[in-house]
Amino acid sequence: MILRYTRPEMAAIWEPESKYGIWLEIETLAAEAMAELGVIPKDAPIAVRERASFEVERIDEIEREVKHDVIAFLTNVAEHVGEEARFLHKGMTSSDVLDTCLNVQLVRAADLLMTGIDRVLSALEARAFEHK
Repeated sequence: MILRYTRPEMAAIWEPESKYGIWLEIETLAAEAMAELGVIPKDAPIAVRERASFEVERIDEIEREVKHDVIAFLTNVAEHVGEEARFLHKGMTSSDVLDTCLNVQLVRAADLLMTGIDRVLSALEARAFEHK
């Protein structure tokens, strides 16, 4: 993505902070579903919702050591959540998180594009009637 040609709203969708925020929501929702099914303790997703956080710089630091983006992310989240974080990612693969995140980002980007297209079409319609 070339930032000078990209709207800030579009660039924000693809920034690491946004990506990791989506990852955290995916992991939290999965934990909540597993708790509902009795697969993990009911208090685990509550602790995640209350305490989970991450720092992009810290994730990058961990990733340089472990050579795995999702492990680095989960390690950083665990530093904030504590013991209950051990239930995150249970039964999941990295692709579950990465593919779901990509789809969320694509939907958000498409929504932004569709809004822009609607604005262009509205402006074209107004100009067409103006010069009819």
